[in-house]
Amino acid sequence: MNLSPLQAISPVDGRYRNTTQDLAQYFSEYGLIKYRVFVEIEYFIALCDINLPGLTAFDKANYNKLREVYLNFGETDAQEIKDTEKVTNHDVKAVEYFIKKKFDDLGFPDFKEFIHFGLTSQDINNTAIPYTFKLALNEVYYPKISSLIEKLKELATAWKDVPLLAHTHGQPASPTKLGKEFLVFAERLEIQLNSLKTIPNNAKFGGATGNFNAHHIAYPATNWVDFSNNFVNNTLGLNRAQHTTQIEHYDQFAAQCDALKRINNIIIDLDRDIWTYISKNYFKQKIKEGEVGSSAMPHKVNPIDFENAEGNAGLANALFEFFAAKLPISRLQRDLTDSTVLRNVGVPMAHTVISISSTLKGLNKILLNEEVITADLENNWAVVAEAIQTILRREAYPNPYEALKDLTRTNQKITADTMAVFIDGLKISAALKEELKQITPYNYTGVF
Repeated sequence: MNLSPLQAISPVDGRYRNTTQDLAQYFSEYGLIKYRVFVEIEYFIALCDINLPGLTAFDKANYNKLREVYLNFGETDAQEIKDTEKVTNHDVKAVEYFIKKKFDDLGFPDFKEFIHFGLTSQDINNTAIPYTFKLALNEVYYPKISSLIEKLKELATAWKDVPLLAHTHGQPASPTKLGKEFLVFAERLEIQLNSLKTIPNNAKFGGATGNFNAHHIAYPATNWVDFSNNFVNNTLGLNRAQHTTQIEHYDQFAAQCDALKRINNIIIDLDRDIWTYISKNYFKQKIKEGEVGSSAMPHKVNPIDFENAEGNAGLANALFEFFAAKLPISRLQRDLTDSTVLRNVGVPMAHTVISISSTLKGLNKILLNEEVITADLENNWAVVAEAIQTILRREAYPNPYEALKDLTRTNQKITADTMAVFIDGLKISAALKEELKQITPYNYTGVF
């Protein structure tokens, strides 16, 4: 049966396939198999490059033929490996047998026992998986999150001069600028993104228990640590952990999960703030002909993009948190619990990409409702009390905070006229009274 998005169990491969399909080449079963083949081929080439005894007769002019094995790798090849796995009941061994058959086809049968030489399956898994994770970050995630940051900066520039009533503890507070509020999120995301980029993509490469036992017993004169450092760090572009068990310890991957979770938390915070601004009618949403906002209430245009983004970021974070807590723990030199967990690495990445895409979609639909924003400022003249009492403090006026508290905590509505009457009743100079009267909810917005 050919599976369609309608038949997928997970929505990341079903409902959201168009959004997540770029991740499939890295995190699907096909992707994992392909990059296992890639690591095995490049490892064989690296052994040839050091003129390992037994490989000196291999013609290096044939490197391109070897690399074509993974460069031209297709679904038919992956299926062949899966069919072999049904017999071997071991996925990496099936990859080894596939490459050995290719060596026969290419006329290199005398060298095929150097495929997977001295390695355990985790030398392949713990390089192929961080390699695909690195590719997914560089080619899908980083461009996506950068687009979100750029959109926030774009809106910050467009609305940099729009005064906005702030709310602390859910109550009207000292006004701010709408553009600055978007810069808050852009800055937070940039800081955490830069932090994520500093975490190395760690890999393990050292044989069955991390000591190069098989390598060393066969070729004791070869410096296998230097060889592996060069192969992992330079050929694969990863960071080889120096002292490991059979598996990579996943501490750096856990740090990446935590960093991705922090970024998602910022996105959730952004989504909730925009959702709240929409509920206050500070923003309207662009209406697309034919779209329905509510199945029952014709007048509604629900903020579904921000709600969708929040839900998907939450799902991603649940898995990122689990990965960070589980993967660094393994019994003695290795147990198999990490194997099935790592097959799900693409799931939180997919939910994260959905969340970013939905947030961007929502931000592209919001429209400023300046009439409501202005009315809210006009209805909350009490917020300039902070400004007035601060200037009175500057002038050593007695008990200014208490005077403003008595004024603003009565049941009367505070208006421009109320504030003017209060100022006129103060025993201060005419010039100071005029200075205080210049303060409004529209201009008391600080330095941003």
